[in-house]
Amino acid sequence: MTQQITIFGYGAVGRPIAERLAARGDRVRVATRTRPADLQAGVEHQVCDVLNPADVRRALDGSAQAVLAVGFPYDARVWRTAWPRTMHAVVEGCAEAGARLVFIDNLYQLGPQTAPRTEDMPLTAGGEKPAILAEVTRIWQGARARVPVAALRCSDFYGPGVANSHLGAFAFGALAKGRPAQLLVPADTAHDFAYVPDVARAALLLLDAPDADFGQAWNVPCAPTRSPRALLTMGAGVLGKRLRLWAVPFAMLRPLGLVYRFAREVADVGFTWDRAYVIDGGKFARRFGFVPTPFEVGVPATVRRFAEAR
Repeated sequence: MTQQITIFGYGAVGRPIAERLAARGDRVRVATRTRPADLQAGVEHQVCDVLNPADVRRALDGSAQAVLAVGFPYDARVWRTAWPRTMHAVVEGCAEAGARLVFIDNLYQLGPQTAPRTEDMPLTAGGEKPAILAEVTRIWQGARARVPVAALRCSDFYGPGVANSHLGAFAFGALAKGRPAQLLVPADTAHDFAYVPDVARAALLLLDAPDADFGQAWNVPCAPTRSPRALLTMGAGVLGKRLRLWAVPFAMLRPLGLVYRFAREVADVGFTWDRAYVIDGGKFARRFGFVPTPFEVGVPATVRRFAEAR
């Protein structure tokens, strides 16, 4: 039986979720401020500003489920108002429509940790973006009695067509153009990366799951932890090249942030780069029998997509 699902956002994650749902026969409505030029045939579009509760309610009309996969500029000044307003609007809209919600989330709200990150770790009060996402978490948790919500927590993205990523246009994309890869983070720190097709696959598993699997957070499993240098070396090898890499030393992030806003924003979550950043996806893997895509598959697919787009 088909169902109508509203997807807020059509970026790196929203698009593959929409494509997978449409391919299997679900009725899909994409809600964004402007119609995407590459919207898949058969997918409905609804003009929607997620900061406007009336727009959100219209986008959810007739939908049994929703996916919140929006992104905002990587700037705490924007996040401070945009994220809480969006979560309030979407949660209330889902409550009115009787829809379940899958929220594509990250893990900043857990703050600095020395152990692999699990879903039951406490929320942090420190940092700008981490504190904002902790507030957003409390919003959806507070609505669980009225709205079934599942938060799908993801590490940093990478994958085919993912440009805005530490391993995106300035990293794998640069290698594909014959240029040195550039990193604004340490090259040799062990760090988990979530493969975007895996995130989309995980989202569909939650959309198909019973209500008992909602009302909680789930970490997306990642391939075994590697450093950015190791992954970029693999990518260069796919292209038949030797890795050329330029990376900002971690100690330079905060000074650089005085003149370059993005560096300041990365420094705000410096705890994801000053030590190994490992995500424990065991809960999701055990529940759904989920096996993440190996880097030996994901990296070549990502690099080749960048090479094709040159």
